[in-house]
Amino acid sequence: MSNVIKVLKPSASHLERTASTELAAHRAKLLQGKLSDFAVGSLIPVLVLVIWQVAGDLGWFAREFLPTPLHIAGEFRTLIVSGELTDHLAISLQRAAVGFLIGGSLGLLFGFLVGFVQKLEFMLDPSFQMLRVIPHLAIAPLIILWFGFGETSKLVMIASGSFFPMYINTFLGIRSVDQKLFDVARVLNFNRAQQIFRLILPASLPGILLGLRLSVAISWLGLVVAELIGSQAGIGFLINFGKQTSTTELIFVGVIIFAVIGKLVDSLVRLLESRLLSWRDSFQG
Repeated sequence: MSNVIKVLKPSASHLERTASTELAAHRAKLLQGKLSDFAVGSLIPVLVLVIWQVAGDLGWFAREFLPTPLHIAGEFRTLIVSGELTDHLAISLQRAAVGFLIGGSLGLLFGFLVGFVQKLEFMLDPSFQMLRVIPHLAIAPLIILWFGFGETSKLVMIASGSFFPMYINTFLGIRSVDQKLFDVARVLNFNRAQQIFRLILPASLPGILLGLRLSVAISWLGLVVAELIGSQAGIGFLINFGKQTSTTELIFVGVIIFAVIGKLVDSLVRLLESRLLSWRDSFQG
């Protein structure tokens, strides 16, 4: 009697179920890892808040000097219920967005022009590099003198700050494209437009996105400077009003809002960067 060897082949549905299960397990593992990282990152801030609250309750420092987290939370609640916080936050966000769009767009434009045309680099880049290192506070008096205390001066201050990171990173991103890629482009008979859109832009995208991230951060910093120097509305106005009335809780509210919104915007830009550069296999530590 001969031995019959049967080779069992898994069905297509079985393979699909197995792949689906493995994918779900992989996603669950990634989610668990992200939650674990978030918990570790939140440990120090939570510990600081607890110690801060306990020290305040024990009277180790005066409330006028350093209010406790619960006092600051109470000020948050008052501003939210009255609607003041929403109004001032909307004004600040609008200023930051408009200033960033103006400065970032101009920075992107000049970064492309100077990156593609070497003669423009010789003409414009030295001046841009000199202006880039001037701090916001140094030029703020001139901007106020020229444009007054209205919205124009604030937008100019924000736009001037967001211009340079976008410009320099776009310019460097274009100039850092590997020359060997152009040799390949010549072999493939790429014309100038194909070189730009199929070669230069994809290769320079990491630098451009880094410029976007830095530009957003500097525009937010420019907003802080602009509103603290002179403003009748916005989060900076709340901080100034808290200083004038010795309401320390209000100052902390403004500082926390600036920090939280800045972090959220930066996280959104990082998410965009990770999506657009998902093909890049970079070191993760």
